[in-house]
Amino acid sequence: MSEVTNFFVMQISLIAVVLVLHTYIGLHIIRRGIIFSDLVLDQLAAFGVILGIGLGVKYGTPLSYLLALGATLIGCTLLTVLRPKNKQIPQEAVIGILYGMALVASLLVADKMHEGGVSFSATLVGSMLWVSWPLVWVTIGVYAGLGILHFICRRPIMRLTEDSTEWPHRAVWDFLFFLTQGIIAILIVPVSGVLLAYGFLMIPAAIGIMFSRQWLPALIIGWGAGFTACVLGVIVSYKMDCPYGPTLMLVMGFFFIMALVASIWLTRRKIAAHRISPDAIMQPGQGGVE
Repeated sequence: MSEVTNFFVMQISLIAVVLVLHTYIGLHIIRRGIIFSDLVLDQLAAFGVILGIGLGVKYGTPLSYLLALGATLIGCTLLTVLRPKNKQIPQEAVIGILYGMALVASLLVADKMHEGGVSFSATLVGSMLWVSWPLVWVTIGVYAGLGILHFICRRPIMRLTEDSTEWPHRAVWDFLFFLTQGIIAILIVPVSGVLLAYGFLMIPAAIGIMFSRQWLPALIIGWGAGFTACVLGVIVSYKMDCPYGPTLMLVMGFFFIMALVASIWLTRRKIAAHRISPDAIMQPGQGGVE
């Protein structure tokens, strides 16, 4: 296998694995209306990485991942605990404030570092060139474990999405849900960057929900659209010599826009079809002169 072929196979294998769990969790996030919760955790993971670089920890090392985990655990706790009781303040407002704090904290740390701007930029766009087969296998193992956990705990996790009222041990399940988000953020952010990690989670799920309200069809549609977009993005990035993260994000964005246009068109067709009353259609023996 040539180096170029091996490179493409690694990239596409990682993307295929990542999109399965990201699309599923994205479906939960959209239906719960906590759209930016993943962005908070992605940015906190990036903050942990930047903090590590400032302390002399090499980007992408186990200690770097450990610092990202620590920052992400703080975020998971805050997302679980900070649930406004006042209906005038939506949870999304709290999430937005947390994201702003995480972003500013990252900027402040980067500002005190030599070439901090480069490090900050790296956490935004990532470096898909760092993908290796060991990383792919680790990702498969971790994602498989998280997938099994979600399957075992599917009823309470589904209840989080479908029942917004308070119920016993809800906070525990909330924390577990956010923790799974945090773990996948830790794994993918150093490679994909914050923006593409968020795109992996939200765009395929949003496309899936456009065309189906059921979980499995939405998951399949979202994964298929996301995977196709990412493969095309990898090819475009290679051919045009563009950064992988931004290119994949842009191509997925175009797929989302096309899916949105298609969804609007299909909806209008359905509405137009329902407007045709059966009484308006001439039936045999019901029209003409007696």
